[in-house]
Parts: sequence; C-alpha cells; structure tokens
Amino acid sequence: DVQLQASGGGLVQAGGSLRLSCTASGFTYDDHAIAWFRQAPGKEREGVSCFSGSDGSIYYADSVKGRFTLSATNAKNTVYLQMNKMKAEDTAVYFCAAGFAKCGDRYPDDYWGQGTEVTVSS
Repeated sequence: DVQLQASGGGLVQAGGSLRLSCTASGFTYDDHAIAWFRQAPGKEREGVSCFSGSDGSIYYADSVKGRFTLSATNAKNTVYLQMNKMKAEDTAVYFCAAGFAKCGDRYPDDYWGQGTEVTVSS
C-alpha cells in the first residue's frame, strides 16, 4: 500500500521558518512525483512545490518562489519543504501527495498523506 506521512507543521511568526517532511512508501520512487499542496480556509487547494523522481526536477508556485525550498533524500522517499520568510498568507493545512503525473504537466494527486497545519502569526 502507498503511504505518505507528513509532519512538521506548527505556529511561527511572520518572517520565521518551518520545515515540513513527507515520507513515502509503497511505490517506485523513480516513476513518481511527490508534491506539497496547501489549502487555506475558504480558499481552493493550491499546489506549492513538486519533485519529479524521474529526473529530480523541482517546481514551485509563484507565491513561494525564493522563500520555499524543496529537497529530497538520495532514496527519493522523503521530501522536505523548507519554508523561510513566511507570511501570514502561508497559513494553511499542508498536504503531501504522490503519483505518476509529471510535475511539469500537473502536480500528482493519486495518493495523499494527512494534512499538517501551518499557522503564521503577523
């Protein structure tokens, strides 16, 4: 079974940093992409960042470019989302997801982990 385990959310002041982790199991990492999404209250879900296991490409939403950094372990089964210079608008529940989609086409959404809540106080 495919499993995704997300962790690392919490409360942080504006300008601060948090790191989220997503550990995956149950699939061939070179064939999959792993992504982070977020959903704020009353807003649509947004793709934040995506890692392509096939070639190591990383993609970012414009709203987080220059502030968030996605990285993966050599085994490609864990991705980290380092969030710096955080803003109040980063407040959301963050989800990791995986699937066969190529990040450049669309973020994967075949498998989902549980959400982790991030709150940025202004």
